[in-house]
Amino acid sequence: MKITRRNFLTATGAAALAAGLPARAWSQATIEAGGVRIDSLSDGNLTLPGSFVFGPAPQDELAELLKGHGIDAIPERVAPPCNVTLMRDGSRTVLFDTGAGPAFQETAGELPDALDAIGVAPEDVTHVIFTHGHPDHLWGLLDDFDEPVFHEAGHMMGRVEFDYWSDPETVNRIGEARTSFAVGAQRRLETLGAEAFTLFEGETEILPGVLAIPTFGHSPGHYAFALEAGGTQVMVVGDALTNGHMAFERPDWPSGSDQDQAAGAATRLKLLERIAADDMVLIGYHLDRPGIGKAERLSQGRFRYAAL
Repeated sequence: MKITRRNFLTATGAAALAAGLPARAWSQATIEAGGVRIDSLSDGNLTLPGSFVFGPAPQDELAELLKGHGIDAIPERVAPPCNVTLMRDGSRTVLFDTGAGPAFQETAGELPDALDAIGVAPEDVTHVIFTHGHPDHLWGLLDDFDEPVFHEAGHMMGRVEFDYWSDPETVNRIGEARTSFAVGAQRRLETLGAEAFTLFEGETEILPGVLAIPTFGHSPGHYAFALEAGGTQVMVVGDALTNGHMAFERPDWPSGSDQDQAAGAATRLKLLERIAADDMVLIGYHLDRPGIGKAERLSQGRFRYAAL
């Protein structure tokens, strides 16, 4: 297995710099093994209240845990990166999630430029597979004109997740803080149409070398995906693990970002056990860029994130 990293400017970024505007720097990390190339690409970052993640955790213990990572106080704001995974094997170009698109947050939605920077056009993508339907993962499905961005691709999503966001009653049940999530997801899924999606259930191989694994909790039908790359297993964890400290060291603590906090905690522990037992490489959507690392066992039910 070979891992390489690059930070670079796109042509757009260079032109912006010449014009005296802020330049866009793109980060990329690539795993190559057995004829398979897996890229972790930047869609930018989110800006969120710290309480959105840390609110339900035991605050005194959390503060002590964060000090061990050089964080002196529980942050009022967090800016998690968004790492989108792209897999190519010579015949397929598979994208896991579509980023935030142009309508969620100004600091996100950069995936089209990141793809362009590595020479991948939207029409080159053969499959789009969703971990879940939250805005920073789904809203990049459509462009500014509500046209499908990856118009040549087959789209795939877990049935539970698709049904949840397609249900017109979800907007009334999800809670005020996530109302816009429901409205935006339903509109995008309806625009593309149910016939454009292949839905799957349970733990199943949805494409050769792509195993879908139910990881419910962060959202009702969230999925992770185990990728086979020449004997190397890479787990795309989506938002089952959203940070490199609390989520690993105390996976049993509730996270405010999970729609079902109890299920999210149980899922984290189960997933970490599997990743550590199988010595898998993992890619986390919101782990420090580029989000590639391993889960090292510290003790029963506790782990450490080791960036690669």
